Amino acid sequence: MYKRIVGGLVLFSILATLLGACAIVDTANTANFPTAHMGGSTFIQTSITLHKGDMLNLVDDAASTHIIVNGSWQGNTQKPATENGAPTVNKTFSGNDSGTVGPFTSAGTFHLYCTVHPGMNLTVTVQ
Repeated sequence: MYKRIVGGLVLFSILATLLGACAIVDTANTANFPTAHMGGSTFIQTSITLHKGDMLNLVDDAASTHIIVNGSWQGNTQKPATENGAPTVNKTFSGNDSGTVGPFTSAGTFHLYCTVHPGMNLTVTVQ
């Protein structure tokens, strides 16, 4: 009887250690880029400021698909745009994921939008 209890505790300890180790993230190799978060149908923040040369980390915090491209929504109309000095952006998010765009190598104000959600605009200011 005691052997079963001790054996169960040992097995539980091993499993707890293995599961805990899986959650460890090596942040030494993780890029630290400026971040803009996306909700279900909007950017949580509608503008962000970067430094020349920065990449932009986009984080989809919801289980929503987003397709982010250059341009903006004007009313209910999509206005795709190629802005001088802006990197070409065409990034699809499947929900609860993230990705980077850029680098932004020129100073200026650039616009990104989601083709799926009307009015979902992000203004990127590069200094």
